[in-house]
Amino acid sequence: MEVNPPKQEHLLALKVMRLTKPTLFTNIPVTCEEKDLPGDLFNQLMRDDPSTVSGAEILMLGEMLTLPQNFGNIFLGETFSSYISVHNDSNQVVKDILVKADLQTSSQRLNLSASNAAVAELKPDCCIDDVIHHEVKEIGTHILVCAVSYTTQGGEKMYFRKFFKFQVLKPLDVKTKFYNAETDEVFLEAQIQNITTSPMFMEKVSLEPSIMYNVTELNSVNQAGECVSTFGSRAYLQPMDTRQYLYCLKPKKEFAEKAGIIKGVTVIGKLDIVWKTNLGERGRLQTSQLQRMAPGYGDVRLSLEAIPDTVNLEEPFHITCKITNCSSERTMDLVLEMCNTSSIHWCGISGRQLGKLHPSSSLCLALTLLSSVQGLQSVSGIRLTDTFLKRTYEYDDIAQVCVVSSAIDVES
Repeated sequence: MEVNPPKQEHLLALKVMRLTKPTLFTNIPVTCEEKDLPGDLFNQLMRDDPSTVSGAEILMLGEMLTLPQNFGNIFLGETFSSYISVHNDSNQVVKDILVKADLQTSSQRLNLSASNAAVAELKPDCCIDDVIHHEVKEIGTHILVCAVSYTTQGGEKMYFRKFFKFQVLKPLDVKTKFYNAETDEVFLEAQIQNITTSPMFMEKVSLEPSIMYNVTELNSVNQAGECVSTFGSRAYLQPMDTRQYLYCLKPKKEFAEKAGIIKGVTVIGKLDIVWKTNLGERGRLQTSQLQRMAPGYGDVRLSLEAIPDTVNLEEPFHITCKITNCSSERTMDLVLEMCNTSSIHWCGISGRQLGKLHPSSSLCLALTLLSSVQGLQSVSGIRLTDTFLKRTYEYDDIAQVCVVSSAIDVES
């Protein structure tokens, strides 16, 4: 009968501990009224407790800090830190000690060791210490693989490794909505929800635009010459709370003049979110490039450059339109027709030639009209005909104006 030799124990011991910030020690206050049977006993015990706050013993939070009792949660965007210690438990001197730490994710394997050089020797009761850091950029299962190799006094090469498995959770839920304005502006609404179990201090939420846009943040108001956040002075986001951020993107001048380019732009930019939790632990997330559904303007685009908000009944008013040839290849020869509606009447010559409009070029057109009906009226009835293709483009409900009685003065 074959007998297997006993498994040889290793001379070195490996310990791995996650480094996290401590938490405030909490008490469960127990008190009663003086007329009750215990009298002042409970209150005196709380006053004698070194973990309570002097003069405020009934508060749950104390003055002491508590070291983590378990591995805890790790969230995407945070920095994972770990302390690795290799201790020589034997009475021998071991040589050529090499400690290697790798992090295995679902898509890659990363080397986190500060140095890949071997330590010449390790005496009894001595240790090799290392601290590793890694900014977590993937959610899901992560495995920390720690491997140790060394040589005994007898020249035997030894090797062992340990695995530490943990999950990376999602800290924020980010939803975005796009609104395309007629003036080529794009409004982005970002809804950010804290899906962790602890409050967050939102240090920064900014939008990094693509090269074709400039961005303006609409998350503050001007009060007495100072910009004040719409969320107040304390930017805390409680668990499961949602906050909405708004941004306005305008095309840069060199791109705004090229209608064909702006028409096809779908990449807007990316959000950069920085927060802090507990005792200042920092996290950062950057979204992937945000993309919108590019508006379809067709071959010819008509947009309003200027229009009054309020006009007088049966009095002419002026609007300025911008006509853009969105085609990248074809020159158009356009004819303008103005069709009256039940409430809107155009002033001027209908059926006039606008001339040739080259690809990706624009022209501005001043038009005059009046309204015969009070109230909120839609501006409709513009027709553009391309004489080359005999194709007519209709534009209705391009804007709205408030029509008031002539007896009411309209502010200029």
